[in-house]
Amino acid sequence: MADVALIDYRAGNLTSVRKGFAAIGVSLYTPDTPADLARGAAIVVPGVGHFGATRFLDRAWQGAITSAVANGTPLLGICLGLQWLFEGSDEAPDLNGLGAMTGRCFRLPPPVKVPHVGWNSLEIVRPTALLDGIAEGTQVYFTHSFAAPVTSDTTASTTHGRAFAAAVQRDKVCGVQFHPEKSGEAGLRILRNFVRLI
Repeated sequence: MADVALIDYRAGNLTSVRKGFAAIGVSLYTPDTPADLARGAAIVVPGVGHFGATRFLDRAWQGAITSAVANGTPLLGICLGLQWLFEGSDEAPDLNGLGAMTGRCFRLPPPVKVPHVGWNSLEIVRPTALLDGIAEGTQVYFTHSFAAPVTSDTTASTTHGRAFAAAVQRDKVCGVQFHPEKSGEAGLRILRNFVRLI
């Protein structure tokens, strides 16, 4: 299998993501420039922290990613990477996201504890290839303060203060708010499902 591109915009724990993919036998490379995406069989956008970090993903990166997706390359956003797939976030109102998904991300509301850290269950909204074999109520690991809205692209939701999109998929564009590489066998199953989109 060809390599999968893991984008480094200085806001993600790339080591844990690499370990997750290594556990399913998939090698990753980190592109230095947008042009380097051309050799990737799929693209992963990870991320932890503030939406402002996505400023690194400028028009050149967005253009290369959009072009790759248009040519059928699967795309997976993890945590902040999922939020970046949307139009933007209240966390950094001056920045636009990729716009592959409709809607804006919001801060999880009181009175729940924020950030939302730990295990929580998935409510399956609609079956998709990304969640093949994932049962209703499956526990996965979250750590975030902002979340994406539940829309027609949502495949699974989770509630913490209010319901939010835990997983999304539109064609081969996918995202998960939780960390699959830290979510045990269920998380690895989701990574395998994503790789099958290649």
